[in-house]
Amino acid sequence: MTISKKQCAPTISKCVSDLAPSGIRKFFDLVATMEGAISLGVGEPDYATPWHIREAAIYSIEKGYTMYTSNSGMPELREEIARYLSDRYRVNYEPAGEILITVGVSEALDLAMRSILNPGDAVIMADPCYVSYPACVCLAGGQPIRVPTRVENGFELRAEDIEPFITDNTRAILLGYPANPTGAMMSRSNLIKIAELALRHNLMVVSDEIYARLVYGVDEVCFSALPGLKENTLLLGGFSKAYAMTGWRLGYAAGNCSVISALTKVHQYTMLCAPIMAQKAAIEALKFGEPDIQEMLSDYNRRRLLMVKGFNKIGLACFEPKGAFYTFPSIKKTGLTSEEFAEKLLKEEKVVVVPGTAFGQCGEGHIRCCYATAMSEIEEALSRIKRFLDKHS
Repeated sequence: MTISKKQCAPTISKCVSDLAPSGIRKFFDLVATMEGAISLGVGEPDYATPWHIREAAIYSIEKGYTMYTSNSGMPELREEIARYLSDRYRVNYEPAGEILITVGVSEALDLAMRSILNPGDAVIMADPCYVSYPACVCLAGGQPIRVPTRVENGFELRAEDIEPFITDNTRAILLGYPANPTGAMMSRSNLIKIAELALRHNLMVVSDEIYARLVYGVDEVCFSALPGLKENTLLLGGFSKAYAMTGWRLGYAAGNCSVISALTKVHQYTMLCAPIMAQKAAIEALKFGEPDIQEMLSDYNRRRLLMVKGFNKIGLACFEPKGAFYTFPSIKKTGLTSEEFAEKLLKEEKVVVVPGTAFGQCGEGHIRCCYATAMSEIEEALSRIKRFLDKHS
């Protein structure tokens, strides 16, 4: 019997078919083939992981630590995370039962959505927001509900803006601060109002705090450390940004034991465990990595101020981000869409930026620029962008 190609065509999930490719990776892939390009695109620290952290992983391999760990992760690492959260934020988690080691915060987010959502459940989030937020909700059968944020309010997701979007189907509020792509911070007073809102409507808050240590001139606020919020909060954290450990793919989730148990159940069938070498490195990072964070933070701050001042000087209005390592300047004056601006800038001046629309419709008229790159590269990029603006004014 002859089988036609049409009959052999694989069936793809409609959810996956409808899912747009990441707007970040599109430009990352383009720059990989372009000689002389400067990338302000991907949120990748230009630091190598500090040597003593790398050395801990190398030593672990030399000693034969190449096996599986428990699904939850190494007990020593969970103990160090519990100690860290207690010492820094005064929020206490039991290492056994309330902390799960994951393959980056990305896996933690995926596990969270698959564990807490039933089909049709809604999750409220900011617009613009990190590209994975709506995608993970959709892949778990949920509905992402985007709440517009504005530059006039520093792109802060406010409690009064959230409340009108709450319905009987709302299951959770997903926060990410300091925010990717805007660098926005959440004030303590606003977080308390969101906490009150969540408790009043019996909503879970999933708080992605991967950039928590990268803040400038403002206080860090851990959401689960707010009074009465620990039981309603799933805290997500990791090592990629503060310790320059992006490729190690290591994160964690902390929450009440029933929620962590649910995440662990999905984790054990899909990922099993995080690599033991990365876990060994993370123990070293938590114990001895604070000076490294302070050194990188000081350097990022200098780059942040240079980029903000540079954009404003060349005529692209840019509010001052208070966290992470991104700026989100406006390009509305050019008359180009965010996508047009990014594509033309790459083609004509070999500078990679990410269109604001990659992060939601409220990102239109903006571009995301990462300052986790060398000062000389930032200066050259700003010079090229000015030349581009002069050409298209």
